[in-house]
Amino acid sequence: MAKTVQSIRGMHDILPPETAAWQFVEGRLRELMEAYAYHEIRMPLVEQTGLFARSIGEVTDIVEKEMYTFEDRNGDSLSLRPEGTASCVRAGVEHGILHNQQQRLWYMGPMFRHERPQKGRYRQFHQIGVEAFGMTGPDVDAEIILMAARLWQRLGLADEVRLEINTLGSAEARAVYRRHLVDYFAYHESQLDDESRERLHRNPMRILDSKNPDMQDLVEGAPRLADHLDTESREHFDGLLALLDALGVDYRVNHRLVRGLDYYNRTVFEWVTDHLGAQGTVCAGGRYDGLVRQLGGRATPAAGFAIGLERLISLVAEHGFDTPAGEPHCYLGLLGEEAVASGHRLAEGLRDALPGLRLQVNCGGGGMKAQMKRADKSGAEFALILGADEVREGRVTLKPLRGGEQVNLARDAVANELATRLQLESKA
Repeated sequence: MAKTVQSIRGMHDILPPETAAWQFVEGRLRELMEAYAYHEIRMPLVEQTGLFARSIGEVTDIVEKEMYTFEDRNGDSLSLRPEGTASCVRAGVEHGILHNQQQRLWYMGPMFRHERPQKGRYRQFHQIGVEAFGMTGPDVDAEIILMAARLWQRLGLADEVRLEINTLGSAEARAVYRRHLVDYFAYHESQLDDESRERLHRNPMRILDSKNPDMQDLVEGAPRLADHLDTESREHFDGLLALLDALGVDYRVNHRLVRGLDYYNRTVFEWVTDHLGAQGTVCAGGRYDGLVRQLGGRATPAAGFAIGLERLISLVAEHGFDTPAGEPHCYLGLLGEEAVASGHRLAEGLRDALPGLRLQVNCGGGGMKAQMKRADKSGAEFALILGADEVREGRVTLKPLRGGEQVNLARDAVANELATRLQLESKA
């Protein structure tokens, strides 16, 4: 027997009925984007490797260790996208839609990182990203935070997540702060773990993000960026906090919050939960005012966030939020060859008359017992039965599968009967 082919480690199939939960959450996300007048953009899965090295940072774990990078037949270095912001900015610069304009964009799709797979962290994962360009003030920072807050409300998760927020200031302020941070951690180098020692002179702010419990006291004692902020960044952050206070958004200022991507400046934030173990960040974002220019465009302020869909859907499932399973409303059983063509005509007519109807037609033959077993397994609420007698008489039997009496209906009365019982809008 030939060896079966399996999926790549860390890249998972999403099977029914789980796909129904994905469709439900994705639908809520699309509705949210429309509510805030954000427009969808779709970018390629593959980009030039240099795009991510320039934007994310060459000394980040993503670029150094995690990207799926390969040479194509022309010898060009290409990478599967590890995140969406760089691709979105590249598209905006390439097509000239950012300079001296305001753009509110969103995208959704798979990303790729070669990480050690664990719950909530996969090698192929899915994100929805929001990017707003051309607005300098803290008002747009507040808007994207409000978008996320509204999503938690719509999914019944408002009590399960909390907002942590910080400011990284300007590049110049961070350069000064970086020197203080290096001096501090170098003095305590013997207390650093291997990962932090590796980051010390390459990306010292990432040490602040260490999850090693043995280093928490050391991290708490480190210099604070808040003490080295430039005036404009401090005013921007104070303005954002004032807006959040006025809008009733709860938050916690976390002076140790940094993002793992080099392009962030000023506002950074995370929505976190205690219900997903170590992978507790559900949504993360902030400002990246220098990235457009860094990627060849003209200086353009920008802010955005990304939500990991696997983590979000796990959180939804964890708290039992009722997502529709997508079962058919009706199962149409066809008994005998004479009923097959007639039954498919009936099914197409019902779909025309009831656009919201989910109707599964029996295929593959079988007797009454076998077809009713399939109908029950489908999860349908009703079975429609069409045999030779019904075809000749122009009638259809409607049988409730979850209790109730079956009825025999004229064929042209079926759509109205289903519309009434299922509360569906009818075009008939």
